[in-house]
Amino acid sequence: MATSSAQISTWGNGLALRLTKPMAKAAGVSDGSPVRVTVEPGRIVIETEVEPTLDQMLAAFDPKKHGGEAMADRPVGKEAFAHGDT
Repeated sequence: MATSSAQISTWGNGLALRLTKPMAKAAGVSDGSPVRVTVEPGRIVIETEVEPTLDQMLAAFDPKKHGGEAMADRPVGKEAFAHGDT
């Protein structure tokens, strides 16, 4: 784990922390990388957010929670005509 000093700077109406190229490379981030920021008194933690793979999403799928019909009502409007339900 590397430690480096940096300085908070004004950026528009907010504040910013600039990462040097070596810091970004060591953390495995680049322009546009999603990160999670956790803030506590006197502490700011920035962690990379890796998008889950399809296998990870499928492993987390719970049919009881996510399964079944999105709408239990009968088709209405254009849906009724598409299904022949009038």
